[in-house]
Amino acid sequence: MINGLIGRKVGMTQVFIEGGTVEPVTAIEAGPCVVTQIKTAAKEGYSAIQLGFGEARRLNSPERGHLRELGLFKHLREFRVADTSDIELGHRVDVSLFQPGDSVDVSGISKGKGFAGGVKRHHFSGGPKTHGQSDRHRAPGSVGAGTDPGRVFKGQRMAGHMGNQRVTVKRLEVIEADPDRNLLLVKGAVPGARNGLLEIRKSRGND
Repeated sequence: MINGLIGRKVGMTQVFIEGGTVEPVTAIEAGPCVVTQIKTAAKEGYSAIQLGFGEARRLNSPERGHLRELGLFKHLREFRVADTSDIELGHRVDVSLFQPGDSVDVSGISKGKGFAGGVKRHHFSGGPKTHGQSDRHRAPGSVGAGTDPGRVFKGQRMAGHMGNQRVTVKRLEVIEADPDRNLLLVKGAVPGARNGLLEIRKSRGND
């Protein structure tokens, strides 16, 4: 059973639900997607499907050979499935996969913030503001010991490139699914900027 879709972030808005409550929602253009490859445990060692989304202007020769007559797809993403026996190549998947009340996990690339210091990037508190500490307000403090171990450990939180990473927000509630407009409304915010590519999967225990 297919449990996910590829989509594009449209933006945020708000909707009124029963009882007059206002909920912030993210609008996602989800699908339609086409099954472009089926991977089986016998051949690849695991079961998965590859979905194609968005129209590409041009493809190179290997990409055309891979997609054959299925279409020109700009984005290809893989989704694990438990069983591929009832899935066919070229099968079309749309937003009707989800129903209001479902929980979904949404993955995307977060907004890039460029180079950022420790206070902004990791929420460090900074140094003391008084007692002669005139230049320690946003400094990281000690990053390693001296003789032992005599080095800075890998993964130490420091200043650096902030954002532009794959982020997954889990268990977002589906407020509305409109197959006619390929539109999915989920409660809350999802990663990335407008027009950013998203992967929407059913949360575990929600099949």
